[in-house]
Amino acid sequence: MQEIKKSKEKKSGAGLDEVYISNWPYIAALKVIQTSVDNADTIDNLCTGTTPRVSPDPYHPPCPARPVPPPFHARKKSCHEVFAAKTAEVLTYHQVSIPHITPKEGWVEQDPEVILHSVIETINVTCDNLIKLDISPEDIVATGITNQRETTVVWDSVTGKPLHNALVWLDMRTASTVDQILQNGKRNKNFLKNVCGLPVSTYFSALKIRWLIDNVEGVRRAISEDRCLFGTIDTWLIWNLTGGVNGGLHLTDVTNASRTMLMNIDTLKWDPQLCKIFDIPMSILPEIKSSSEIYGYISESVLKGIPISGVSDQQAALVGQMCFHQGQAKSTYGTGCFLLYNTGTAIVQSSHGLLTTVAYQLGKDAPPIYALEGSIAIAGVAMQWLRDNLGVIKNVTESMDIAQSTGEVGEVYFVPAFSGLYAPYWRKDARSVICGLTEETKPGHIVRGALESVAFQVRDILEAMALDCGYPLQKLLVDGGMTANNFLMQIQADYCGIPVVRPLMSETTSLGAAMAAGNAKGVEVWDLDNVQPVPSDCFIPSITEDQRDIRYSRWKMAIARSLDWVEDRDDENTGKLEKLRSKY
Repeated sequence: MQEIKKSKEKKSGAGLDEVYISNWPYIAALKVIQTSVDNADTIDNLCTGTTPRVSPDPYHPPCPARPVPPPFHARKKSCHEVFAAKTAEVLTYHQVSIPHITPKEGWVEQDPEVILHSVIETINVTCDNLIKLDISPEDIVATGITNQRETTVVWDSVTGKPLHNALVWLDMRTASTVDQILQNGKRNKNFLKNVCGLPVSTYFSALKIRWLIDNVEGVRRAISEDRCLFGTIDTWLIWNLTGGVNGGLHLTDVTNASRTMLMNIDTLKWDPQLCKIFDIPMSILPEIKSSSEIYGYISESVLKGIPISGVSDQQAALVGQMCFHQGQAKSTYGTGCFLLYNTGTAIVQSSHGLLTTVAYQLGKDAPPIYALEGSIAIAGVAMQWLRDNLGVIKNVTESMDIAQSTGEVGEVYFVPAFSGLYAPYWRKDARSVICGLTEETKPGHIVRGALESVAFQVRDILEAMALDCGYPLQKLLVDGGMTANNFLMQIQADYCGIPVVRPLMSETTSLGAAMAAGNAKGVEVWDLDNVQPVPSDCFIPSITEDQRDIRYSRWKMAIARSLDWVEDRDDENTGKLEKLRSKY
């Protein structure tokens, strides 16, 4: 670690818009995720929100001026941001859109090499931005990574080339693999929850690995020749950034490993019995590390020699939102929606459809902190669908005005189950329905129904959390691109009946990864015991409890109508998989 020699003075933006400069040292955060808001849809200033029911947040200090968020891209993005460790200000950023590939209905892929190249580009451009601001990239002391969790990559350790496109977390092709593991209904979907904390679902990496082994000859051959490596996106990036075929490190962190269905939630190690059930060789799995320690050093680019010392995904937003205490929770709104509830060092096994996951482990000698999670597959994707498939909105920012224009006339309930329903239902047979249409229904009602579906799904999760934990949440911390929509935040408060607290710098996931990186032993420039709260605003419930419950009961009626649309079994694929597996 570099020795601190002097502080840098605050300077002007040097021709760059929306950049803050603060005292050295600086932490970089690499982010590879799906988002749901267009670059053109960025909201300029949330400190002067237009919704009159927005009030100063009683839990956080007021915001004199908005810290800078990165703009948001539709679909996937690779983003590189630089934070000041002492103030958590964003200094500069650059991001690149990553196209997704959909070869069949329900199949979602990405090219791992495109992801890697986009990350390298964002590093280079961001460092160029720093130079224009009279900051040396050498002042960056560490890098953190936040990534799509369950997205699965397998590659050749000899050539460094992917053996198949990455299977993205919401890819549905593994439905028949789920049936195989559950022996076509003979096993309960929760039969492994006590070991890994997760139900058997298309969502998780083990099912995706199993599908790749069953269906891709090159993967089977690479395994037999002991040259196949598996990883989520963090592992793929770490391996390449630390040398690739020339000694790259095959590592992951406990939060990503906890989403594979292959890690024992108690021991934090790969579980031989789980690997046996999925018939996955342990030799292809990366070594598991904590969320905050030095994994290795970047071998090339302008950041050569800089340590990678923080890794996490949605759980990083818990750190960025400073949810360090049991009972605190946050919800991130993006392509999907992910609500995590800190349960401290206790492993709470949900009996109401939630996931048990590792929230973070801030150091290899630190105790792991656990969380209950509710994962919602479709949030911002519904807005994209309205724009791209139906053409009822031109861009995402229109949704707020269009939804508000309907007033209180007409109630339309939209269940966006494009790829089934995730928590707390876990029904892959569900499909989207729109209920309550009348001759008075206009496009605005559909838009409003799509936004309300996000708020109702979050309430579904909060109801389950209250049942599992014994007491309801008192406030909800939120982040992510969709939180720029004041109408959504207000109805979220209305339908849940609690204050919704929104930080004015919405990229708290990247901030959490940077905080974990700066906290790591050997870096130690970010003191997590003395973190300044991020300025926030607050949305207060404005409807009665009776109004809230009537609307929620109608939502539950719409959910019931979305179920049983798809057959659970696919006999042709089942037979094919059986034949391949016995041969392999």
